[in-house]
Amino acid sequence: MVASRSARERKAAAQAGPLARVRIEVGAQEQFVYKVTCTECTAKGHRPWSAYRPGADNGFMAAMDRWVFHLREKHPASDAPCLEFLEAAEQRLHERRAQQDVARTRPD
Repeated sequence: MVASRSARERKAAAQAGPLARVRIEVGAQEQFVYKVTCTECTAKGHRPWSAYRPGADNGFMAAMDRWVFHLREKHPASDAPCLEFLEAAEQRLHERRAQQDVARTRPD
């Protein structure tokens, strides 16, 4: 059985921990778009810091990876269940950067 959007939102919020607000919207291609915001940090003046990136990958893994990095950098004393995935998030980041480096050095 496929979990409902609200069930996915509750699970993501539980994993993200008490500093996060999680919303899931349906994107243009009918995919789930995860928006994770920090209850303490702001970006660009008055806006809360957010893992949402316009036009970028905002699926569960991408949003949670960005959230994990934010927690580690800005809230190192925080305790959230998603922090157990820090090592895997770092590995995915290194793989993405390596792919981008290859794409940049490839002659057209």
